[in-house]
Amino acid sequence: MAIKINARETELKIGKNPGWYYVMLPELYTALTKQKVIKEAAIRSGVSEGVMSACWDAAGEVIKAWATEGHSVALPGLGTMRFTVRSKAVADVNDVKSSLIKSRRIVFTPAQEVRDELARTAIQITCFDRNGVVVKRVTNTSGDVEDDDTEGSLTPDPSQGGGNENTGGENGDNGGGGSGGVDQN
Repeated sequence: MAIKINARETELKIGKNPGWYYVMLPELYTALTKQKVIKEAAIRSGVSEGVMSACWDAAGEVIKAWATEGHSVALPGLGTMRFTVRSKAVADVNDVKSSLIKSRRIVFTPAQEVRDELARTAIQITCFDRNGVVVKRVTNTSGDVEDDDTEGSLTPDPSQGGGNENTGGENGDNGGGGSGGVDQN
């Protein structure tokens, strides 16, 4: 298995050095349904789907209740999660009020085992120029990124789509779980 990354040539009009840059974001997959996850977990554990569904729902309720009480909650085999807020800062204590809170967020901290697994997972990068044409493919399996000379033709894969659609989220966040920002040096 590999993490698929698309590097799309995108015009950046802000920052110290505006111009065309290859911006990398993970390829987004469809969201798996709760039922599909429960079915797979039931198969792997030998527990019936009904029992797995009841356990899944109960765990979700416990996590939600404890996290909304301010606890950092362990997600077995995954890490921990907690709620936090984004707010404006004020200099005067008399100006502190709930309207300063701009958003409520969830912070997930992965377990070391999850981080290690991610570090071991291969990465496949497909580079698209500004017209949506594949210009390069890169893979890594050992932490060092190397050119993949075994790919052959660089013709676009129609299933990959084309163009330069904006995949970023709001307020500078990357949509779909993307990471980091763009470094223009």
